[in-house]
Amino acid sequence: MKYIKEFREGGRVAGVYLCKFRQSAVTKNGKAYENVILQDKTGTIDAKIWDPNSSGIDEFDALDYIDVMGDINSFAGSLQVSIRRVRRVYEGEYDPADYLPCSRYNIEEMYGKLMEYIGSIQNTDLKQLLEVFFVQDEEFIRTFKQASAAKTVHHGFVGGLLEHTLSVTRMCHFYTRVYPILNRDLLLTAAILHDIGKVRELALFPVNDYTDDGQLLGHIMMGAEMIHDAAREIEGFPFELEKKLKHCILAHHGELEYGSPKKPALAEAVALNMADNTDAKMETLTEMFENADPHAEWLGYNRFFESNMRKTGDI
Repeated sequence: MKYIKEFREGGRVAGVYLCKFRQSAVTKNGKAYENVILQDKTGTIDAKIWDPNSSGIDEFDALDYIDVMGDINSFAGSLQVSIRRVRRVYEGEYDPADYLPCSRYNIEEMYGKLMEYIGSIQNTDLKQLLEVFFVQDEEFIRTFKQASAAKTVHHGFVGGLLEHTLSVTRMCHFYTRVYPILNRDLLLTAAILHDIGKVRELALFPVNDYTDDGQLLGHIMMGAEMIHDAAREIEGFPFELEKKLKHCILAHHGELEYGSPKKPALAEAVALNMADNTDAKMETLTEMFENADPHAEWLGYNRFFESNMRKTGDI
């Protein structure tokens, strides 16, 4: 199959893709058509079925795997597929690994490294709290390993939440070696737990979209609630320690306009915000460079950075 990342204007599509989205629509002239989003592990692309009643268009639904034939066009500066023929395919006709974007790193190895950080925590209350999630809760562990860290922007792939969490934890570990004012156990625990609410905020792939709880509450609020509930199950867990840990979670986006209910008021919360922001931005750049035209230098305006980004190139 040809991956979506390899699509070029004027080319043809002939292969199996995941239908991530399908919705009926009507043109200004009253003609029915279908909006479709195709997905593979390299990304997504908008597609249209301009004649949905054609004999070559078989029945299929969103999240089905479909065999597509069509043409690649350009519309409003973006590539788009005009689907001419499509049929639903069944298990055995495709390899799911081709259609779900995955971390470039081994999931079990990353989880093992995260467990090493958990094992290094000296405070028995914090260590026990971490073990509630990462050792004892099999359903949480399964979901955490598979979850993405975002619907879009950064780490939006299988294992993305684990990869992001490990990266943030590594940076926070580095901070504690350079800045003695930081409490290592508190900061590393906050780093490991800072995004646990995302296991409830986002449905797993291939859906990777916001749940009802995610829309209504968001991962920061849910993460703080999960920590509170787990801490209450640990006999004698210090309220003051729980309060400091939850503050780090509530403030880790740094600014009220970025979704944090509180701005950082502890050194550990400041450090967590910087580590989280650094990893999010560097991964965004990494994904931007990987998906860009290899011959392009200037990549265009990016709303996340509020700048027209350029590859550094050789120096």
